Parts: sequence; C-alpha cells; structure tokens
Amino acid sequence: MTKLSSDEISLRKLNVDDLLPLWHIAYGQKDPEWMRWNGPYFNDPVYTWEEFQQLSINYLDNDFRYGVFVHEQLIGIVSAYYEDGELQKWLEIGIVLYDEGIWGKNIGTRAMKIWINHLFEMNDLPHIGFTTWSGNLGMIRLGQKIGMTEEGRVRKVRFWQNQYWDSVKYGILREEWSD
Repeated sequence: MTKLSSDEISLRKLNVDDLLPLWHIAYGQKDPEWMRWNGPYFNDPVYTWEEFQQLSINYLDNDFRYGVFVHEQLIGIVSAYYEDGELQKWLEIGIVLYDEGIWGKNIGTRAMKIWINHLFEMNDLPHIGFTTWSGNLGMIRLGQKIGMTEEGRVRKVRFWQNQYWDSVKYGILREEWSD
C-alpha cells in the first residue's frame, strides 16, 4: 500500500477499516463545520452511515482519493479529478480536514505539498490546480503558501447566505513547483 509522509503527517489510500472512522469525522455530527466552507452553495447532504456505505466504493483503493492522517489518526482526505474528463490533461485537486480544531495549524499545507509532489510524480502533466470560493480564506491562504498563483476569478457566481461570492482558481506549473 502506498503511503506518503512527512513528519507526523501521512497520506494513503483508504481501506475498509477506514470507512467508519471517516464517516464519524465527516458526517457523524449534526451540521458539520467543514461543510460551511467546502462548496456550501451546493447544499451537499449529511450522509447517514447507511448512505455513506453505499458511496464507499468511491473511497476505497482510489488513486485520486487518499486519507490524511496525523500520527496514524484519520483527519481528512485529499482528492484529485480530471476537469476535462477522458482527455486527462487538466488535473484539479482538493483537501478537506474535517475537524475545525486542527485548522490553522499548517497541517493542510503540509498534506497538500505531499499530495502535489505525489501527483506530479505519478502524472506527466504541466499544471495542477484547484477551485474554491472567495469566502474560503483558509483554502486561498493554503494556495498562496504553497506557491500557487491565482489564475482566475469569476466574480459573483457563487450564491451563499444571501450573498454572491467569487469563484477563485489557483494553480501551479510543474516547473514552478518546489517543495
């Protein structure tokens, strides 16, 4: 099993034993805080354990979805997907750390560096990026801290809490990337 690590932070593919802990940290509480920041305008549901089990095929042994672990404890996930579908030339990434008590401690930044290193090693692509919204200042700061460039901003297209927000795109080229 591939395990990527730096200090106490590691990333690895999820297995069956990770599913219940993942559900607990992601959906096991009413009104999870992380959902207010991870594209809240999409109104994604809070899954019951039974519903989550049905989705678990998307999490297991997935080259584009790894668990984020601190001292071997699951705290979140990193992900990637091709924005351009079958062409597979435009890779977008994401990260969710489910417990707001660990936000702001540089864990997401370090995990994302590990993830981007891995993705550049595994894929012969010139660019990796992510899209967020202007209200997610934590994700914007993460992109800036790891050397990404704001590549695009579509103004006032994300509607959340009776307010319009910008959609913001960050990216980095392989030749710009240095960990």
